[in-house]
Amino acid sequence: MTKRTVPVEILGQEYRIRSDSDASIIRRAAALVDETMAKVRDRTGTVDTLDIAVLTALNIANHLIALRDGAAGASQGEKIRPEDLGKLITLVEAAIAEAAPTTH
Repeated sequence: MTKRTVPVEILGQEYRIRSDSDASIIRRAAALVDETMAKVRDRTGTVDTLDIAVLTALNIANHLIALRDGAAGASQGEKIRPEDLGKLITLVEAAIAEAAPTTH
């Protein structure tokens, strides 16, 4: 397949994604990331894009794990339980909130 460049926008920043994947799939993925990052930013009040990106990755990973576990049923090896990942997300959000500079 031929690689193409697909422009996408995430949190107001344009990214040019080079991929041989279907452009509509790339746009849908970018839209999901943009939507999740906006929700994380609004929920936590943080403006640091790296913090937002990490929390977004954790949220999306949580959903992916839940989907995989649901599709795979009981499998060998230890699974990461979605509720445990949810607790981790809450801890990270709290740590970011504590570290955020206060405005007076």
